[in-house]
Amino acid sequence: MAEDLNYYSTLIAVADDCPVTAAEVPRARGGKPTVAVLQYELISGAPYGLTQEDVLFETWLRRQDLPADLPGERRAELRKEFFSRPQACLRSSPLPKKYGWGLLFDRDGRIALCPMESEEYRRLVEGPAGGAGKDGTRAGEDGGVRVLKALRSRRS
Repeated sequence: MAEDLNYYSTLIAVADDCPVTAAEVPRARGGKPTVAVLQYELISGAPYGLTQEDVLFETWLRRQDLPADLPGERRAELRKEFFSRPQACLRSSPLPKKYGWGLLFDRDGRIALCPMESEEYRRLVEGPAGGAGKDGTRAGEDGGVRVLKALRSRRS
């Protein structure tokens, strides 16, 4: 894994077409945890403890039919294999696209959830300049936090 896929000092803001007005906890469907449920559990269970790469890999791993007690060596091989192929980033995660969760990365690339109705989220998104540029990005003036919008669910 040569390329670093993590975000640093960044907020992935909810998508413009997000259907909720306040963050919601995703629920399992059909008795199985969805990608949204797995990502929510991973990130909420360890705020600022995991990177984007950790979340992407762990989500994929938990959806595989593999034993829970994989040896470290096998786990490392699977991780290397997983990242040898292109991976979608968390801007395409269902958490900011459908469930109203901003994804806040610290300067070390560790991630935490930031509900869209929170004061912190509002402060980061609006910033002193009053919002994002027309391309959906903004170099944050708030401690250097850059704001990127999650990808839309539908084409406009």
